[in-house]
Amino acid sequence: MENASKALIIAGAILLAILIISLGIMIYNQASGVVDSNAMDEAAVTSFNQKFRQYEGNNIRGSNVNAMIDTIIQNNLSNSDDPSKQIKIMSNGLTTADWNGTLYPTSEPTQAQTSTKDYGEALTGRSYKITFTPDDKSGYYTKCTIEKAQ
Repeated sequence: MENASKALIIAGAILLAILIISLGIMIYNQASGVVDSNAMDEAAVTSFNQKFRQYEGNNIRGSNVNAMIDTIIQNNLSNSDDPSKQIKIMSNGLTTADWNGTLYPTSEPTQAQTSTKDYGEALTGRSYKITFTPDDKSGYYTKCTIEKAQ
């Protein structure tokens, strides 16, 4: 009788150990899925922002500003179903002497524009300062500010 009770205790201990190990594996698998998802999101944000980062800085020539506007418009058209990937272009202190054609809004626009005629063109002989502002939650660039270079 004594051997039978020890056998039951050992069997119970083995079942308990298997249960604990299974629980640990299940928790590990769930946690690794979350880590992989965050890494994929960060890679997507970095890839998205990289397309525009090349245009950011001081003393950007007008022809590069026009190319950037075309890139932003193409982005806005291809991501028209995802508002978090829309980039709004704003001016800061530009006058008609700094810009050719219709000057785009100087205040926060309500939506991203989808045509170059909505912005006019940067003068190719001028230099501009370009800054991009990411969204606080998603990390995607959502605003581009064009200023006269100092």
